[in-house]
Amino acid sequence: MNITTDKAKELIKETNGRIFSSTFVKKDNSIRTLTARLGKRYKSKTGKQAPYKAQNYDLLPVYDMRIKAFRMLNFNTLLTLTINKTNYKII
Repeated sequence: MNITTDKAKELIKETNGRIFSSTFVKKDNSIRTLTARLGKRYKSKTGKQAPYKAQNYDLLPVYDMRIKAFRMLNFNTLLTLTINKTNYKII
């Protein structure tokens, strides 16, 4: 099923902390598959806040389930999304 990036944002937010998978292009032009979830809270070790707002750059902070760390999901380079065994292609 083909969807837009706005619909992808909506579907991810509707997961309510359930695990989803996505494929995107990294900055070095390699393809990466990310298995992640929302709902985990990031606590800074230094107490400082991020110097930018992720929403302003079409980024979404997610928790990577494989490496147990927080990552940013870039909607500008998103290729595919899988939620509840339903595959979506981003157009």
